[in-house]
Amino acid sequence: MKPMAHLGVGIGWRPEIADAVERLSGLDWVEVVAENVCPGHLPESLLRLRERGTRVVPHGVSLGLGGADRPDPVKLAALGERAVALGAPLVTEHIAFVRTSSPVLEAGHLLPVPRTRDALDVLCENVRIAQDALPVPLALENIAALISWPGEELTEGQFLTELVERTGVRLLIDVANLHTNRVNRGEDPAAVLDAIPLEALAYVHVAGGIERAGVWHDTHAHPVPPVVLDLLAELRSRVEPAGVLLERDDDFPSQAELAGELAAIRAVVTAGPAARATPTAAGSGAARTEPETEPDPVADQDPDTEPDPVEEPGPVAESTRTRVALGQAALLSALVAGTPVPEGFDRRRIRVQARALAAKRADVVAKVAPELPVILGGPDPYREAFLSYAKSRPMTSGYRRDALDFAEDLLIRDLPADPAARRRLTTWWRDRAGARPPRRIVRWARTLSGRAA
Repeated sequence: MKPMAHLGVGIGWRPEIADAVERLSGLDWVEVVAENVCPGHLPESLLRLRERGTRVVPHGVSLGLGGADRPDPVKLAALGERAVALGAPLVTEHIAFVRTSSPVLEAGHLLPVPRTRDALDVLCENVRIAQDALPVPLALENIAALISWPGEELTEGQFLTELVERTGVRLLIDVANLHTNRVNRGEDPAAVLDAIPLEALAYVHVAGGIERAGVWHDTHAHPVPPVVLDLLAELRSRVEPAGVLLERDDDFPSQAELAGELAAIRAVVTAGPAARATPTAAGSGAARTEPETEPDPVADQDPDTEPDPVEEPGPVAESTRTRVALGQAALLSALVAGTPVPEGFDRRRIRVQARALAAKRADVVAKVAPELPVILGGPDPYREAFLSYAKSRPMTSGYRRDALDFAEDLLIRDLPADPAARRRLTTWWRDRAGARPPRRIVRWARTLSGRAA
């Protein structure tokens, strides 16, 4: 496998911190959420960064390559268009599933793939389909998880290694997610780093989170904790990553704080292999120092060497996809539709995950439709109303559709109680709903009939 082009130290570009990102000194590159940019109308800030020579990498969140269905050609084409528009050297996605097709349900979040042979077969075929469709190389990220699947057949290291060997895909290793899975699933980050083929490393993510009641929440809204920097040092002791990126998605700090976190990351990266992390209370493993002369699996490769050919297996049997689909549908339905928890899962963790998914839905809908909290009287009444709605109405499409369905649900129930607020919500819904299926139009007409103007 050819070595990755050098990226350096970067940050996740978000509109809320666009000005600060442009002012950060020594910034080498940025990553953007692919679904949040339009190829024909790139934000001016991104265009200015590109003009300065700053590399931009699109990071997808909606493909769901770990799902039982084959990748959506439309989503693949959209991701490829963004790579071309941004002049990106690669695109990245996640080892996760995000939806099911029977029943039609959307998680609105990255959910873990069972580490079984069936799931690995499906994932590998989906990855090959994506690789054939994309104009640039693909790298996949390990995700953070609150829950574990029963009956897993492979460790994280074995699963990732076979994925690379069978597809030639690169890895995006998120060291914050390694810490999350240490707390939530009892997995040893050092064992994962020892097991995976680091010559396949594309780059590294670093992010913050918080622990509540023994569960680590990968929030991307808190400062990077020392234990995550320790894991970055663990990785750095094994390989020099082509790039390391700071992720921040909410509760954005000042430019000075962002610059401080980037400086801390850069210090770990530039310290060299001898700067192995010391053991921490969280259990990062025994310290050891690697010889300075140990060959680097990336740097020592001949850049003109062609990658090893990957054997093309036959298509995955539909029965395999069906088995994976049934398991994922049972889990997702329990999380978002209130159906019974499948046997073998930790029920308490399922409840925690279900609450987290509903809260995320509420937060994202408030961002895509900021008028709704205003119409409903503020963040607290909005949140109470949305969480009540979410208990009986799982998301079946995107967040914008979810916002419209939430508003329609309120109006059908003659809410909000204040007539002026209800009129404002009616106007908001009508302005955005567009054409509707006849059944829903009938319901809407019946709801409006008899209502005071």
